[in-house]
Amino acid sequence: MSEFGYHAFDLSQWVVTDEGAIRGREPAGEPLLSVDLAQRLRDAGLPWRPITGDRFVVPDADLDEHTFLISPMSVDVAEAPAGQVITFGGAVEWGLDAIMLREVVWLPREAQLRAALGERFRMLERDGERFRVRFWVEGDETVVHPLAVEAYGLAVLRCLEQSPSED
Repeated sequence: MSEFGYHAFDLSQWVVTDEGAIRGREPAGEPLLSVDLAQRLRDAGLPWRPITGDRFVVPDADLDEHTFLISPMSVDVAEAPAGQVITFGGAVEWGLDAIMLREVVWLPREAQLRAALGERFRMLERDGERFRVRFWVEGDETVVHPLAVEAYGLAVLRCLEQSPSED
């Protein structure tokens, strides 16, 4: 347990008090949002209220190649004399017990980005090898990307970049 009272990356108890916090679940196996776009969304003000199943990265800490998953319990595979065993524990034996929410970058899922668009969302279309998201900002707008999650992310970023008076 750290000085913050939390065990290894169990951020499910941490709360971001922004009114518009996004909550939701997506099936496993979905492509992840790029870290670059996730950082741009965070910097533009996309609120995050961590829940079990959310993924995040820890930039600038020599952990760039790792994606972390919020979970109330850690489950690991270990070698034992009788063979591999699955171990269950509440805390990971690791040098980092906790990290401030502001120091990580959330990788929102497709459904969470669609929810962030809210009533501005019009449609997701497949256009050959690309996905087209139609949404409303100052009029009908469209973004296109080979990954649906990135197209949604670009649409949310466009909405966030608008001044509050234009919402």
